[in-house]
Amino acid sequence: MAEQQLKLPNVAGFKLVKQIGGGGFSTIATQRSTALGPPQPLLCKSLTIYFLRVYQAVNLEKGRVAACKVIAITSETTEAQLKAIDKEIRVHSALKHRYILELIGAARLPLERALKSGYFPGMYLLMEMAAGGDLFDKIAPDEGIDEDIAHFYFCQMLEGLQYIHAEGVCHRDLKPENLLLDAAGTLKISDFGLSAVYKLKETGQTRMLNERCGSLPYLAPEMRGNGSYAAEPIDVWGSGVILFTLLAGNTPWDEPTRGSHEFVQYLNGECFNHDPWNRFGENALSLITGMLDVDPAHRMTLADVASHPWVTRPSQIAGRGPSAIAQSLTARLRANGDLGIAEPQIGGEDSMDTDEDGDVTMHPAKSQFTQSLMLFSQTQRGVRYRYTPHLTRFFASLQPQTLLPLVQEALASFGVKQNPPREHPPEDEDDVAMIRMRIGAKDRRKLHMKGHVEMEEFQIGEYKGTFVVLARDLGNPLEWRAMWKELVQHPLIDPHVYKKSE
Repeated sequence: MAEQQLKLPNVAGFKLVKQIGGGGFSTIATQRSTALGPPQPLLCKSLTIYFLRVYQAVNLEKGRVAACKVIAITSETTEAQLKAIDKEIRVHSALKHRYILELIGAARLPLERALKSGYFPGMYLLMEMAAGGDLFDKIAPDEGIDEDIAHFYFCQMLEGLQYIHAEGVCHRDLKPENLLLDAAGTLKISDFGLSAVYKLKETGQTRMLNERCGSLPYLAPEMRGNGSYAAEPIDVWGSGVILFTLLAGNTPWDEPTRGSHEFVQYLNGECFNHDPWNRFGENALSLITGMLDVDPAHRMTLADVASHPWVTRPSQIAGRGPSAIAQSLTARLRANGDLGIAEPQIGGEDSMDTDEDGDVTMHPAKSQFTQSLMLFSQTQRGVRYRYTPHLTRFFASLQPQTLLPLVQEALASFGVKQNPPREHPPEDEDDVAMIRMRIGAKDRRKLHMKGHVEMEEFQIGEYKGTFVVLARDLGNPLEWRAMWKELVQHPLIDPHVYKKSE
């Protein structure tokens, strides 16, 4: 049955209305191969789960908007895979905390029953909408953010992790793409697909874990061996890598083994003579190295982390408003010119406040924080604003059909694989046609990145051309941003890119 003939169900009273992330169902639902191959599986022994799409979901009666992650169920889906997703749902749904992305509800449509009734077969996970997008989408690669804003978000993550461990759960997959922001700029820990219950809340009794899972740059060294490992030190190590990445704008190494030159330098102390290690403050450095102690028995605990002077110092950000937080978060993107490309303000400095028909005002993602992050881009004067949680975007002076082959050639020149572009007609009378092209590449850490190039025509006064979004759905947001920067600076693209005039 063709994809367009399959309907999407309502989930917990929410209607799925528009795709906002993820790839195409056809990659698994049909037997044809693509230039990108199958979706990238999670690194977890004898387990492959395919994550496909994310939809915006609305409940008109409650006036609430959510996101729904859809995981395909096919004839190749095994009972072990379904049980793994069921486990994720049970664990995640029980976790209710300000700094954890809420799982609102879930539904399963088995293959035969779904196809008979005309619905797409899959697991549907309805979640709180993270309207602020990825935290690390707002961070400059190889630069990071300053200590005050890093402290603000690290402390939120720490509080969320303390709650998770108190509930007897180990996350085991802490990495940049699993840290999101809501419309108020609050951090949300997401994706509990690799989590494990290791402790009984009632008695405090714990168990050792055995499963090998996670992504190599964020993996604790003891998970590379064959023996059992303690749960809590795994998340402490992941937290250390996250803090390093916040401050440095890159992960510290490819993997925590002697096969990584950077990790060997860390073990012998040579790294502390070089950037970025030598630009960290004394307190930040002692905290990072305490969390990244290679011996889990000597590694700091979350309680140790919470009482460390770098953590306990008063926040310079917490008392400020959403706009000030957004400004602090994106300060280095403004300084290096990235925001001037993402939002050149060709409609004027006050264009965000001039929507005559009220569409933006009614948008569920609109807030002081998301507006300050410039997540709304005007594409038609006084008519249409495009919300995108991705700051990896640009405006070009060429029309889509003229720009597309230049983008294809530029991406190919630095090894990005591409599927054939597809034209998508307008979804409603206020929408415009879009060209969408699936792309994939390996980042500097040899990990897969995947997403889409989205192109649509725009016209604002005398300015017209193409609005382009590089929408990531797999991989490190920092590395995706680096690819975006390489694209907009390419000689074929740069002459046509609108930039904010200083």
